[in-house]
Amino acid sequence: MLTLLKTRFQEIVDHARAEAPRECCGLIGGNGEDIRTVYPLRNIAADSLVTYEAAPEDLFAAQRAMRERDEQLLGIYHSHPRAKNPEPSPTDIRLAYYPSAVYFIVGLDDTEPCLRAFRIPEREGRWEQVEFEIIAAPNP
Repeated sequence: MLTLLKTRFQEIVDHARAEAPRECCGLIGGNGEDIRTVYPLRNIAADSLVTYEAAPEDLFAAQRAMRERDEQLLGIYHSHPRAKNPEPSPTDIRLAYYPSAVYFIVGLDDTEPCLRAFRIPEREGRWEQVEFEIIAAPNP
């Protein structure tokens, strides 16, 4: 089960709130089951109110930073600013090019943000929810 530090959860939520009503996007790096770093990216999608596309230069810089930190791509996150319980949209499913990554979606349309995680198998046109744990401090 992936573990997400509460501080990393807050980074994702803060990014989503800062970009609202546009969708935000970013990468999540770490090792094994431990999420270590959140990499916010700029959304350059033509219609960023309903979709996301990472700025290529941001994407390459984040991937380079992951290599330098000896991290792997564990996840990709984005927001659905008008969703209470977010689920992958048909566009999210169609554009899920990293089948080994967990796709995190944060919904902001409630008093508390809702972060959910999904696996989206390549070319299968479906998704499955993934459990993860938000923890206060790193595991010893």
